[in-house]
Amino acid sequence: MLRVGLVGYGYWGPNLARNFNSNPDCNLVRISDISEKRRKLAAQTYPHAEVVADTNLATATDLDVIVVTTPVFTHYQLAKAALENGKHVWVEKPMTSNTDQARELVNLAESKALTLLVDHTFLFTGAVQKMKTLVDEGVLGDLYYYDSVRINLGIFQHDINVIWDLAPHDFSVMDHLLGPSARAVAAHGCGHFNTGLEDVAYITVFYDSNLLAHLHLNWLSPVKIRRTVVGGSKRMLVWDDLNPEERIKIYDKGMEVTTREGLYHVLATPRVGQMYAPVVPDVEALKNEVEYFVKCIHTRQKPVNSGEAGLRIVSLLEATDKSLAASGKIIKMN
Repeated sequence: MLRVGLVGYGYWGPNLARNFNSNPDCNLVRISDISEKRRKLAAQTYPHAEVVADTNLATATDLDVIVVTTPVFTHYQLAKAALENGKHVWVEKPMTSNTDQARELVNLAESKALTLLVDHTFLFTGAVQKMKTLVDEGVLGDLYYYDSVRINLGIFQHDINVIWDLAPHDFSVMDHLLGPSARAVAAHGCGHFNTGLEDVAYITVFYDSNLLAHLHLNWLSPVKIRRTVVGGSKRMLVWDDLNPEERIKIYDKGMEVTTREGLYHVLATPRVGQMYAPVVPDVEALKNEVEYFVKCIHTRQKPVNSGEAGLRIVSLLEATDKSLAASGKIIKMN
């Protein structure tokens, strides 16, 4: 049994507590939160667990795993202390506030042979797992673009902008599907409430082979949309995360390109075929992710959402900050 300590019982903490508590290989030993109200709720829900105000659980000798689900600016110190004290670490997205911090955590986990996992939950949804299979099997052909709209009348964060809040979802999916080969980033955004934080943003990520990704992120939309279109040379895919009946649709559509001497150098004509919606398993992604985390600890397998993957996501986020500060300038990735 892995003895688990959870730091943070706010927005996402209850979901993590529930899944770690229900996992047969885990024992939820301790929950900490600085809010008395949240501690009372945790104590009522998990009477067997010790509930404390002190967020420093890293030195506890009765814990094997520390789960960090606190504001982003606290991730580094909490995760670092846990790793230094020999604990496996689950940390919420984004992993840290900058790449230097992320790189240090990666190196620390590696040096101590500990599992460091960043909670990119979407990777464990049935939809993204199906998309990964389709991409890997070449069903879509050569990929042309990844276009995502992630908008809502959302929860305003006090410490991060809309990019750092929402883009990690798409960046992690892109890293998983398209590979870790982004070569440049450009970002435009603006804020409307004198907070110094952007609440509307547009991001373009450039890859080799004319592959392009574009994200629209917005906390000020009157409607909630979670829709991604992936275009390929053979087929095109639409992922609508708010459509439980048909989360993924695959369209046998595209352009047929031919040459006709004396008439046109290139002639492109639309190709229209059938649409089908494959069966997508209706599973709780977080349950799958916790099970996967436990497996990685026991088998010493490196997670797909490892610290290295988390570092790549933070690198993209850091590049958007630089681009925003330079009025949308294209920032090359290192």
